[in-house]
Amino acid sequence: MPPAAESESSVGEGSSAAETARGLLELVRPGNVVSAGVLTFTGSFVAAGLFASPSHVLAAVLATVFATGAGNAVNDYFDREIDTINRPDRPIPRGAVSPREAFAFSVALFLGAVVCAVTLPVEALLIAVVNLVALVAYTEYFKGLPAVGNLVVGYLTGSTFLFGAAAVDSTFDPNVLVLFGLAALATFTREVVKDVEDLEGDREEGLSTLPIVVGERRALGVGVAAMVVAVVASAYPYVDGVFGVAYLALVVPADLVMLIACVRSFRNPSLAQRRLKHGMLLATAAFIAGRLLLSPGPVG
Repeated sequence: MPPAAESESSVGEGSSAAETARGLLELVRPGNVVSAGVLTFTGSFVAAGLFASPSHVLAAVLATVFATGAGNAVNDYFDREIDTINRPDRPIPRGAVSPREAFAFSVALFLGAVVCAVTLPVEALLIAVVNLVALVAYTEYFKGLPAVGNLVVGYLTGSTFLFGAAAVDSTFDPNVLVLFGLAALATFTREVVKDVEDLEGDREEGLSTLPIVVGERRALGVGVAAMVVAVVASAYPYVDGVFGVAYLALVVPADLVMLIACVRSFRNPSLAQRRLKHGMLLATAAFIAGRLLLSPGPVG
């Protein structure tokens, strides 16, 4: 067996520059990167409107884009041996990108995120530092721990809204906090459902995900409970009188989509986790609509 360094440098050897570029693009998962940037902008918009600190909002969106891409790339770096079996189509296993290239690319993206984040207010910078550490630690330490990995992913998704709000000095805006909680809990539920979907593969890899430790139905029950809490919290902006009927008209269907998805997860986890993602996007749209149609005057 060749030395590790030699085997790593040989992966992707002979691949064209175009294939390498395509592989690097796949590593960052462009759809996820764009979505994360939109969520950060949404946090800023819900907290302070469209024209608050545009330079800070842009820096926050770019920092999120770079950090998300870096996290996805480093995740593939750490998962390269598992992906050889489970996901041979990923860039590293198929030889489009070497592990060394993937790691260097992730470091460059992390540096880009840091450069953007240091221009932001202190609270935003603190969130960025915590998130960067969590992104790096997730695959290596938290991914296989029961519920812990799910909670980390949930927090990271929800924190994009907090980060956007912090960029305009509105970290603790009540509506953004609700949006953070809704996104974090819904993502936690979706991650639990995905763990049920991946049960056999995770068991073979020696992971200790929640469904493996407590069983599928109990794990899904935990996910349903988290989703119920999120749905109850989603009523706050309307009950508090901040957002009006436009918000309610979108958030109620979003809540129903996610609750129905939770029920379906017991029979069809694959379909359920996709429906949960759709519901989360609709809930985000509800907050945008609520802020757009806000009565004159500042939020909060």
